[in-house]
Amino acid sequence: MYATRICRALIALVSGVAGVAAMDAAAFNGEVAAGRGSYSTVLPPGAADVQPTIYKTSNVTGKMQTNDWWSSTAWLRYSERQYPHPLAVQNQANGLRLFYPGPTITGNSACVCGWMPASTDGNGNDDLTIGHSATTNFVDTRVDGFSDWFVTNVSASGASSLKVTYGHGSPYVYAEYAGGTPRVTFPSVPAIWSGNASTPVLGVTINGRHYALFGPTGSTWSGIGTTALVNNLAGKNYFSVAVLPDNSAATLAKFQQYAYSFVTGTQANWSYDKPAAEVVTTYNYTTVAKQGSQTGTLFALYPHQWKNSTKALLAQTYGSVRGVMKLAEGTSFTTRMKFTGVLPSLPDLGTYNRTTLANYVNEAEAEVYDGSPDTYWFGKRLGKLATLAPIADQVGDATAASKFRNEIRAGLQSWLKASDAQGALKSNQVFYYNSNWGTLFGYPDSYGSVLELNDHHFHYGYFIKAAAEIARVDKTWASNAEWGAMVKLLIRDFASSNRSDALFPFLRNFDVYAGHTWASGHANFGDGNNNESSSEAMNAWSGVILFAEAVGDTALRDLGIYLYTTEMNAINEYWFDVTGQNHHPNFTRSTASMVWGGKTVGDGVWWTGNPEEVHGINWLPIQAGSLYLTQFPDYTRQNYEALVAENGGTNWNEWGDIIWMYRAIQNPADAISQMNAGIGSLLIERGNSRANTYYWVHNLNALGTTDRGVTSDHPLYAVFNKQGKRTYVAYNMTGAPIAVSFSDGAVVNVPANAFSSGNGTGPVGDTQAPTAPSGLTSPSKTSSSITLSWNASTDNVGVTGYRIYRGGAAVATTSSTSFTNTGLSAGTSYTYSVRAFDAAGNESASSNSVTVTTDGGGGSGYGHTISGSNVQFYVNNAPWADVHYTINGGAQQNLRMTQSGGNNSYQLTNLPAGATVTYRFTIGLAAGGATETAWTTFTVGGGAYGHTISGSNVQFYVNNAPWADVHYTINGGAQQNLRMTVSGSNNTYTLANVPGGATVTYRFTIGVAAGGATETAWVTFTK
Repeated sequence: MYATRICRALIALVSGVAGVAAMDAAAFNGEVAAGRGSYSTVLPPGAADVQPTIYKTSNVTGKMQTNDWWSSTAWLRYSERQYPHPLAVQNQANGLRLFYPGPTITGNSACVCGWMPASTDGNGNDDLTIGHSATTNFVDTRVDGFSDWFVTNVSASGASSLKVTYGHGSPYVYAEYAGGTPRVTFPSVPAIWSGNASTPVLGVTINGRHYALFGPTGSTWSGIGTTALVNNLAGKNYFSVAVLPDNSAATLAKFQQYAYSFVTGTQANWSYDKPAAEVVTTYNYTTVAKQGSQTGTLFALYPHQWKNSTKALLAQTYGSVRGVMKLAEGTSFTTRMKFTGVLPSLPDLGTYNRTTLANYVNEAEAEVYDGSPDTYWFGKRLGKLATLAPIADQVGDATAASKFRNEIRAGLQSWLKASDAQGALKSNQVFYYNSNWGTLFGYPDSYGSVLELNDHHFHYGYFIKAAAEIARVDKTWASNAEWGAMVKLLIRDFASSNRSDALFPFLRNFDVYAGHTWASGHANFGDGNNNESSSEAMNAWSGVILFAEAVGDTALRDLGIYLYTTEMNAINEYWFDVTGQNHHPNFTRSTASMVWGGKTVGDGVWWTGNPEEVHGINWLPIQAGSLYLTQFPDYTRQNYEALVAENGGTNWNEWGDIIWMYRAIQNPADAISQMNAGIGSLLIERGNSRANTYYWVHNLNALGTTDRGVTSDHPLYAVFNKQGKRTYVAYNMTGAPIAVSFSDGAVVNVPANAFSSGNGTGPVGDTQAPTAPSGLTSPSKTSSSITLSWNASTDNVGVTGYRIYRGGAAVATTSSTSFTNTGLSAGTSYTYSVRAFDAAGNESASSNSVTVTTDGGGGSGYGHTISGSNVQFYVNNAPWADVHYTINGGAQQNLRMTQSGGNNSYQLTNLPAGATVTYRFTIGLAAGGATETAWTTFTVGGGAYGHTISGSNVQFYVNNAPWADVHYTINGGAQQNLRMTVSGSNNTYTLANVPGGATVTYRFTIGVAAGGATETAWVTFTK
């Protein structure tokens, strides 16, 4: 009776999936029905289970969040190091240890390295620990509550307790005390630069990092001049600490404004704006004023957030392993990101030989799976079949298509039902629900999917992608009364959108603030949590979108679109860094193989350092949901060339098929050449097939890459662009024809349950493209914007608009002959071209290109000069400026420059010859706020070299050298290479009449007295 009651209760909990049908009777006690499928609440025979202990208080009544940046608190007695950024923290027996990695982040061939020192580090590298005056040995630390990106923990020892709250993007840690008061300890005596024993607020510096300690009004301090500062709380119980971007009085005052406005809740709300093809996400903060009446807080935005938000930003920034985090204030901010569409398969438009493709389909049809039976490898088998089935349809092989889908059905139905034919609990191909942790475990498991709760989005994502292919052609199978209920339950395990879900935590694997997924369930690593295969996460999200669209579940579809779009932006920023702005300048890799809380790794994956797999792990499985990989073909070229260099050529030993598919994005001709030479003998990656490889490469050869500048009002779409010719593709999952509109005016008609045919409406028979725009120029620019203008094109019918390309990628369209590109980085060069298009989708040849460099943040010039062993940094005509620099890849220094009459300077002295200096500036704007310049790297020579500016003239100089050549460009034009004029041992060359705002890039070849020569690094400045 008791078991039956439990079973019925769990059936009720599953009813979040509409229309779930219970079985007439449970086949075994503990089996819970979901449509025709079921799962078990009884551990299968011989199966392992996760640890029963969860470190939480009674205040946590819902399911525990796992796979988060802070999850180690729930798994361990205290916690491992955690990386909310900009801070790093660790719960310990003596309190919460804090560290700001920003100033010491470094880069090398292995990683962008920004981890927190271990607690056993003997070098005094800690910043501080928030402790308790009555105890230094808490029994344990327990999760007391959490919201979307904040967590609250309680450490207790008898009547003494410390409650701390901290979160993503927050410079604050909030503390509440019982049975004692704050005791803040440091590895050495901190410098106190604001406040004293009688003031509640102290500004302190430790190891070059600045913090503020905020006691309640009326509180005082003891221990000044020692390594332990104790606040008496003045009868209150609250206290906060903040890491500061600098130690100015103005910054301290701004942080004090919000120091007592404690964050008590965070929530991200998203929506899919279908007509605009945008994902709109609002990040909300709930606060409680502990004293005063201030609401809101200060928060630092990651690059993927501030690049997609119009939120007003403050001048201050933080360094992180993800790039520059920019500070804002208030109770919320909103981002808008373009959704670029997904497809169930590519269209049948490739340049392939259909007989060859059909033969590869036959080869796959003859395969018999004999691989590993666990959730990951079996899932990859299902994913492979889901990609093959539409290809078989397109070559007209109904027998193969049926075989592929029948194998998918049989596999899914076996896994999605917990009892065998006799009604007994199965031991294999079964899902078991662990109610303690709130999760579904599949057996056989692998890669810690049970014991460590790892990788559910990777493993189960393949199941969802396969279910989506069946749902596309058989909606009855995918109904809740049949197998859809179990499919949706599996989605809820790793991506439940319901914060009150009685079975699962909210978005288990997805971090709404970081913008990407985490793989480890426990995050029990010194570098925090990690995520390796970003592309397998995208495979899961494309599967969710396709399944939801097939069954008509709009809310689930919009969830998938939110997850897909947000993670896509994070991948482009943090794995690929397609703009080159986020990875440390000394990080020599073209891609991240794995992202951690405390570092970004580029030299290995969990099992190998082989370059083919290091790169390929973030490409596979390549399928129609992978078209986001094609958005930045120039980056694709750079990444591929780096792979070739690391591999020592194109002799691929692993995953050559995946590499050819990636190569086809930027150079399909080379991909076809390599593929033709090797496809017959190469061992194909186990989740891929020769058919899919051949099919993908030839489709990209015909279609080109996806055009980010054109979107659609329908979620299942893609717009391809090959040398200016667009191909519009849409798929219709419904039983009635639809018309799909695109943002450039094209419209395609899509039959029921089919791809679109034709290529959009326009004047009948119009295949003539407009003439190319001419005279592209930039009449004006600022530190964050560039204005372009050009001469109008003509067309036989009429010009509809113009598409603006930046760095080879479309960034906008306009109907006028001018455009202003905003949101740019200061002191950065951008190259533009423009193409005209008409209503039929014909696109002109490219205009001339123009390279423009944004101003340097309100200054009329910035850069460096070298004199002997000294380097002087300068920023002119700015109210203030900070310089950030490293020497030989060491610790980053962040310093306010000396200001005199609007000009800012800072000098480095006694640098050794050959030292490599990397720097950038934060430049204050007269109107408020600040801009960032790009990183510049140069090498200090044995003598002095550099440039000076006098009026409209620029003089290059190299001292103490028998001869020197200067190599330079102006505004990205042709490179000039000239021998400098030598007088004694000093060499000079003068550029006359250089216009204001011109961007000059130069380097020197410097003769050596003993013979030969050395090359300096390139230097760029704006006059």
